[in-house]
Amino acid sequence: MHKRNRLFVSIALMYGLLGGAIAILRLIDPNLIPGNVPRLHGHVMLLGFILMMIYGIALHVLPRFGGFPLYSERMADWQLYAANSGLPLMMGGWLRFSDGWVIAGGILSYMAIVLFGLNMILTVRQRGKA
Repeated sequence: MHKRNRLFVSIALMYGLLGGAIAILRLIDPNLIPGNVPRLHGHVMLLGFILMMIYGIALHVLPRFGGFPLYSERMADWQLYAANSGLPLMMGGWLRFSDGWVIAGGILSYMAIVLFGLNMILTVRQRGKA
């Protein structure tokens, strides 16, 4: 497995643990964590745990099952950087009540989704040209 894909899966597991901890702390004392905790928890679990896991597995499996290389390793690397810059910015924004941070993080997270989608479409399209 490519190091980047392993990183996606490992980071996803860390976000899963973090999201679970946020939920437990919220149950223990709703005022313990400042900011918009439900939104923070939801995005940590969905963008952090679920989407990062999908990224890591899809980037590994799709090219192998199709029998062709990933269209762009470099695009996938930039996807990793964007995804793992965007979510922490969004998290910080919700903890600090800073809309600017949330917007910047959202843009980076969306960039990662676009890069992933484009890379997957172009990877699958290679099959049709063969």
